[in-house]
Amino acid sequence: MSAPALRPRIGLGGALLLSFNGAVGAAVFALPATLAASVGGWAPLLFPLTGLIVLLIAIPFARAAASMPGHGGPAIYGLPFGRMAGFQLGWLFFVARTTALAANVHVLVDYLLRWLTLDLPPAGRGAVILAVIALLAFANVAGTSRALRLLGGLTLLKTLPLLGLAALALWLAPLAPFGPAPALSAVEASLLLCFYAFVGFENAAATAGETRSAGRAVPAAMLLTIGAVMLLYLLVQLAFVAVAPDVAPTEKAPLLALGTALLGPVGAALVLLAAVTSLLGNLLGNLAATPRVTFALAIRGDLPRWLAAVHPRFETPSASILAMGAIAALLALSGGFIWLAVISVLARLVVYAVTIAAWLKTGERSRGALLQGLIAILLCALVAVQATYAAWITLSLLALAGAILFRFGVRQPEH
Repeated sequence: MSAPALRPRIGLGGALLLSFNGAVGAAVFALPATLAASVGGWAPLLFPLTGLIVLLIAIPFARAAASMPGHGGPAIYGLPFGRMAGFQLGWLFFVARTTALAANVHVLVDYLLRWLTLDLPPAGRGAVILAVIALLAFANVAGTSRALRLLGGLTLLKTLPLLGLAALALWLAPLAPFGPAPALSAVEASLLLCFYAFVGFENAAATAGETRSAGRAVPAAMLLTIGAVMLLYLLVQLAFVAVAPDVAPTEKAPLLALGTALLGPVGAALVLLAAVTSLLGNLLGNLAATPRVTFALAIRGDLPRWLAAVHPRFETPSASILAMGAIAALLALSGGFIWLAVISVLARLVVYAVTIAAWLKTGERSRGALLQGLIAILLCALVAVQATYAAWITLSLLALAGAILFRFGVRQPEH
């Protein structure tokens, strides 16, 4: 059993699909009303601002990823600090992506139930969540190439309706005035949520070991994704504050109000199509990439051996895919979108900072690279301190659980 059992099947296009769908999922459908209620007409400006901050982090992170290509991506980025640190970085990436999957399943179900005018009891809602995760997990077990083709179709179905509705809204309605400047505390809290709109750009790093010319394709996919996400979210938020700014922040499907205001039932149907395909694409891409991390950790001997099992016919890390699906289902049944999103962002910030620090540690760097890396680490810290104590405690407990798992499960890697 060895890592090369997963052959290189992914090119730049596939890496870009994984990164873009890793970032664009629930946030564009769940956040517009929350941001508009928090900072009013200033909400669209949060996305260029957040995008700039993310780029300052992503550029050195992408350079670090390019210098450390291999199976599992984040599973190897922490190794310059020791095997335990290498494990924890891979573990925290797995936690981040699994909580993101659980968060996005909630939004998918919210849109489906709202459209179907169903008010299911908790047990019925839970059954829908389990069915969605199970179907996507089995789709990924059935083959990487098949999953990427499906991902390409979902990407078109989710972006075209959103761009069309945003363009129509901006053509029909005047741009909303900025209004009074929001409180700094509101801006800081909103920035943490806006980060959730961008995190996931690193998704392609997890499949670097299966990507052709990974040293070029993976960084390119990350940086192109950030630019595309910034433009898409800016347009959607501009359209929302111009057409439907009074939607309550507690509304679970706020973009349905935008679609209905523009085109009535047809607009609502387009939003539903975009929401369902966007969330399915995000979940599918997440379940395609993240299990490669637990696969790599199992190959290395840091997780149980059975997680390194490869499907004999489809050549996919089937055990890791099914394990992630099961854990995500448990998380989804235990928490809501906002809470899970904050935990996901916080874990990702730790991964970014440690990866960049490892890159700086592994060799001679120019003064420019050193400055880039230090600025990125500082920005990660500044964003992370916006999280609540409860979020930090939860993340610490998850890291402790990983440490215990490592301590009792570590073994010599197989060759």
